[in-house]
Amino acid sequence: MTRAQQTISVGLLVTSLYLALYLQLIPLPPLVQTEIVPYLPFWALVSFGAYLLFRLGWNVMTFNDVPEAHKELTAEIELAKADLRRLGVDVD
Repeated sequence: MTRAQQTISVGLLVTSLYLALYLQLIPLPPLVQTEIVPYLPFWALVSFGAYLLFRLGWNVMTFNDVPEAHKELTAEIELAKADLRRLGVDVD
């Protein structure tokens, strides 16, 4: 099973479960049915966004510096500037 198939399967499962709750096919107390179930998709979306924001912040915080890549990139920039100067383009 590919990653896409797995994601689609989980999405369909969650959607089916929510639809069964929303259409009252699964019996719940009336308070839960009227006060909680309608807001579950919004709560899930906010939670997913918070998770993604945390994950982004964590990856930025733990990002490893690579001095060799910096030196290589600087050398490539200088090479490109020299090539453009040779062609008569002002790059400074």
